[in-house]
Amino acid sequence: MTESTKKSRFAMKSVAAAGVFALGAAVLTGCSATTTAGGCELGPEQSGDLVLKLGTALPQTGNLAFLGPPEEAGVALAVDEINAAGKGITIDLTWGDSGDTDNKAYDTEIPRLLNAGVQAIVGAASSGTSLQFIDRVIAECVVQFSPANTSAAFTSYEDKGLYFRTAPSDVLQGEVLGNLIAEDGHQKISMIVLNDSYGTGLAEFVTTAFEAAGGEVLAAPTYNTGDTNFTSQINEALAGDPDAIVLITFDEAKTIVPQLVSQFPAENLYFVDGNLTDYSADFPAGTLTGAKGTYPGVNESKIGDFLKKMDENWQARGNEPLQLAAYGPESYDAVVLLALAALEARSTQGANISAKLQEVSGGSGEGQKCTSFAECADIIAAGGTADYDGPSGAVTFNEVGDPTDGNILIQQFDENNKPSTIRG
Repeated sequence: MTESTKKSRFAMKSVAAAGVFALGAAVLTGCSATTTAGGCELGPEQSGDLVLKLGTALPQTGNLAFLGPPEEAGVALAVDEINAAGKGITIDLTWGDSGDTDNKAYDTEIPRLLNAGVQAIVGAASSGTSLQFIDRVIAECVVQFSPANTSAAFTSYEDKGLYFRTAPSDVLQGEVLGNLIAEDGHQKISMIVLNDSYGTGLAEFVTTAFEAAGGEVLAAPTYNTGDTNFTSQINEALAGDPDAIVLITFDEAKTIVPQLVSQFPAENLYFVDGNLTDYSADFPAGTLTGAKGTYPGVNESKIGDFLKKMDENWQARGNEPLQLAAYGPESYDAVVLLALAALEARSTQGANISAKLQEVSGGSGEGQKCTSFAECADIIAAGGTADYDGPSGAVTFNEVGDPTDGNILIQQFDENNKPSTIRG
């Protein structure tokens, strides 16, 4: 974390210590508006029931479009439950598409959301895509909350204290994946890497862990979003006769895998959260049998009831059944935390919400544990401090908006090219 980032985050805490913020449910009790070190104005309490204008910038198109349905389903369920709860806040939701860095849907979608007056935006899924529009969001003093950004770049980003995420940094995933490959007996690996902050960052952390375990990285050729020919990267990855190959990609895996497995055993391939999905409709049976991968999340067997409810709610909105659940719980928790922070602040203004997100996550404030929006809202209404844990796990923010806890699942593909959890 940079010194200026510390100042931006801790400025809000120093205001609280001076008594501008109450430690309970009230914000700016009777005070005139104050400007934070980051330049965002803290507004007074709002009377009556709150209306939070929320936007999404999740991948309806682009190379992570397969993650769009579960993420939007998580948002939809949270919004429906919050609005039905009658706890003093409703959410006015505007859907939006993040796209990717090739189609640049965010160039029109983010201005549209901001012009609609949203006070918080959930998204993007891709770290590289979020980095393309984060400055535009925080310039308007709007909270940006990603359910899936894992790049370490966000930990020290100059974000005015307005950026949060429910997915852990790739430092953790890289360590788990690098050690997994070593545990499986591989000594020499190559990687094919997406050339953005997510891809190159994760490759760096995998390399660090694998080399610390005594392994050697032979090659790590990169490609850019929008590329469609990967022959040179595949040839470079194969040139040193590696024991295993790591694919740090998004949807491009659908193009890379057929060419790669014709020359390399599938059981020695490793995937990451950007491409660990169901390929039963994309490849012939047996194409990926034995391949493994990692992604941040909770073991789905432990939250089966939640996932069923999320899918049923999604279908009730007229959508197709969900094919995977990745980052759905994280998206749900993002919305719940935003609503709880607004209740705690008695304001839907971005700066006020951001000042309370760490508290309602249990990162500060000595709060009372609660596991649903309604339960937490009742604690806040009674003058207490809520500490929310949701289906994505024990969400606890540190001073820069990163979750302090995280779980990395290890999955393996079966003969139908579907991954299932074998550890985590």
